[in-house]
Amino acid sequence: MRDAANVAWAATTVVALASLLRDVVEGFLRRQAGVDVIALLAMGGSLALEEYLAGAVIALMLATGEALESYADRRAHRELSALLDRAPRTVTRYEHGVLVERPVEDVRRGDRLLVKQGAVIPVDGVASTHAVLDESALTGESRPVERAAGDPIRSGAFNAGGAFELIATATMEDSTYAGIVRLVEEAERQKAPFVRLADRYAAIFVPVTLVIAGGAWAITQDPVRALSVLVVATPCPLLLAVPIAIVSGISRAAHRGIIVKGGGALETLARAKVLVLDKTGTLTSGVPMLSDIETFDVPGAEIGPDELLGLAASLDQVSPHVLAAALVRAARERRLELVFPTDVVERHGAGIEGAVDGHRVALGKAGYVSEGAPMPSRAREVRRRSMLDGSSCIFVAIDGKVAGALIVDDPIRPDAPRVIRALRRAGIERVIMVTGDHPDVAESVGAALGVDRILSERDPMEKVEALEAEREAGVVVMVGDGLNDAPALAAADVGVAMGARGATASSEAADIVLVADRLDGLVDAIAIARRSRAIALQSVLLGMGLALAFMLGGAFGLFTPVAGALIQELIDVTSILNALRALGGGSRPSGAREPTDVAERFRAEHREFAPELMRVRSVADRLGQLPPDEVRREL
Repeated sequence: MRDAANVAWAATTVVALASLLRDVVEGFLRRQAGVDVIALLAMGGSLALEEYLAGAVIALMLATGEALESYADRRAHRELSALLDRAPRTVTRYEHGVLVERPVEDVRRGDRLLVKQGAVIPVDGVASTHAVLDESALTGESRPVERAAGDPIRSGAFNAGGAFELIATATMEDSTYAGIVRLVEEAERQKAPFVRLADRYAAIFVPVTLVIAGGAWAITQDPVRALSVLVVATPCPLLLAVPIAIVSGISRAAHRGIIVKGGGALETLARAKVLVLDKTGTLTSGVPMLSDIETFDVPGAEIGPDELLGLAASLDQVSPHVLAAALVRAARERRLELVFPTDVVERHGAGIEGAVDGHRVALGKAGYVSEGAPMPSRAREVRRRSMLDGSSCIFVAIDGKVAGALIVDDPIRPDAPRVIRALRRAGIERVIMVTGDHPDVAESVGAALGVDRILSERDPMEKVEALEAEREAGVVVMVGDGLNDAPALAAADVGVAMGARGATASSEAADIVLVADRLDGLVDAIAIARRSRAIALQSVLLGMGLALAFMLGGAFGLFTPVAGALIQELIDVTSILNALRALGGGSRPSGAREPTDVAERFRAEHREFAPELMRVRSVADRLGQLPPDEVRREL
């Protein structure tokens, strides 16, 4: 009976040993030998010393470890898999007035779709009616958001309200969620380079193990003690704890709307010291906004700010110019009634004109709207101020007379100063702003944000050179959002792209993508990276410390090889459970993100008071030109 058991145990050991030998040989050929060598020696030694039960326990332990690793890996990847699984497959489309279900790949721009309650938005589009959405898959925020008719809607959001109609503005392949799915699939395909962290410790652990085992054998002349040492060191938490902790961090980041393309990116981000930020679209909103309305004295006509904006926005409804949307959006926020224009003529690079509500309206550059006539003195002052501010000045002519100007700029993100302070608290030692803008504009933005260095008038290749120069100070992180940022994102130690619409060059070049167009996601990303790396190191040191202690016990003959195998199994389980803590959220860095309701209240108050603030500024600028009676009336 005992002989039959020994045969079974030996056969089990041989089968496991053959598979392990193949893995070790392949590792040697790739010059990636690691801690598997210890397991190979332990199993070979158990056969040589006829400790068949110990060899079988090691084989069972290796299989159990792989099963635990597989379970932990599936759990750690759960958030990433959820993003892929919830991608919509079909849409409900209007065809000749009838609703028909079609594959999402068939959607074309301009299609009218019905988004049912509880459905995932299939493609990017514009809402035809009011909608209530859950955008937590995109932004990490669980609070429902409301979208009015005409508001843009990103695919991947969840319809938390009633059914509504959506006009598609992009195909499935060009939509936001498809871009996210592609990024997640890329992250899933990449073999996580976090083995580098394990290999650094394996280079120390393996020689120490062999020295203790060899010393025990040499001193006691008992090879069983050497085998006990090798068994306790097998397979070592290095094989399990590091990957699980890092993948758990990647999954946690995905839950908060941060796509990390590999373990190497997360580990490197945890060591970041220098942060390089592009200005436009990263530190600023990247979306032009109306900041001021200037009206000029027009003989025979009194035109107020709202009337000027209403006429200009009505004309710009049909313009594809990037600044046109800012005027239309500002008019709608003020609830101005817009009239559809007629007889519209647009000269690219100069301006647009047409008929609006019985008036001939022209928008654009000073020379275009004035048709060569002298501009009002007030107009010249406004243009000079706009040039100093780095904003865009759109002049408005009504019935052939220059009646006013609309100032459009790219404002600093409201949360940018707070986020930079939070990043410094998180361990970033140096913050640099780089931009292609004029030095005066760059200085005004950089001074407001409190960055350490301002680099202006830099083209894409000069941005790369700036990154290379900063590498001496530590690991460099580059954050950008545009096509011109792609070379710098690829050259940085860690490239972070803002937003994930479609397959933009910046998202493809970056190592990390912030799905939500919010800078505070970077604070979350760094916090998750540092926590995951700390837990990985903690798990490794915990496992190695316990293993070393029991290795000494095995060297002194305190237990048999079979008992040592069982002890190592407990050490592995402890390390794995500790590594899975990286799935937990932890606490967000102080000051990283304001409560959503407070932020929304501030935005609403800003929209409410913006017109009055513009009027106060306009009056202040004209105080020296107005008669005293008019000054008192205006004030």
